[in-house]
Amino acid sequence: MIAFVRELSPLVERCELSHIGRASIDAQRARHQHQGYVAELAARGCELRWLPPLPQHADGVFVEDTAVVLPELTVITRPGALSRRAEVDSVAATLAPHTRLVHVRDPGTLEGGDVLCIGRRVYVGISGRTNAAGVAQLAAALAPFDYAVHGVAMHGCLHLKSAVTFIPPDTLLVNAEWVDPALFGVQRIVHVAEPFGANTLTVGDVTLVSSDYPATQERLRRAGIATRALEVSELHKAEAALTCMSLIFETPLASAVLTRAQRAQE
Repeated sequence: MIAFVRELSPLVERCELSHIGRASIDAQRARHQHQGYVAELAARGCELRWLPPLPQHADGVFVEDTAVVLPELTVITRPGALSRRAEVDSVAATLAPHTRLVHVRDPGTLEGGDVLCIGRRVYVGISGRTNAAGVAQLAAALAPFDYAVHGVAMHGCLHLKSAVTFIPPDTLLVNAEWVDPALFGVQRIVHVAEPFGANTLTVGDVTLVSSDYPATQERLRRAGIATRALEVSELHKAEAALTCMSLIFETPLASAVLTRAQRAQE
């Protein structure tokens, strides 16, 4: 696996917020927590690749929102937050040598935090950051590769993956107050114990959980899922969670990826 990450901006306290109030962020502690997050990815077997720093972009560390990564291609997004649109250029330039790129265009908006993949099914939250035009463009980009794209109604949270994440091979972790679990066609469901506890990141055979949500972690443990808690409390104040700070390629970045994508379009 390869994980693309970006260093924390010194302006992180000026980040965009939608569903939580603004609180003072201890920048030094936030930086330390981000370093711990990156170190954990490396410890789980990820090869780290650093995207160019964007110190002037308060939300630049949240790289998940700039791209949707699939084995066949990568969709470069058009964030719904105007302040974040300039973040995508450096991501596109970095990924272009390794994977086929498709770009979301105006009037579409799409952020990667709203995109949840379960096998060949792709669920996209219709949120304050992602609109129906963005969903339609994603569906058109993925249609040649036999993905089924579904728009999902949600409310009360920033992104779809604030409300639900999929833990391979068969578990849905969900806040049913924010999104209907029945929409995802997964039979094995674990309900969160804390409202923001649904955003987890599975790397290999371990699911990373915020240490702010110990009761949710305990429910996962009882379901037989191996977990590890990470301290990201300062980053939560930026409406962040575990998936949003990395772009993970689970297949090697190699010419074979390009070859498969090109063959699928012939």
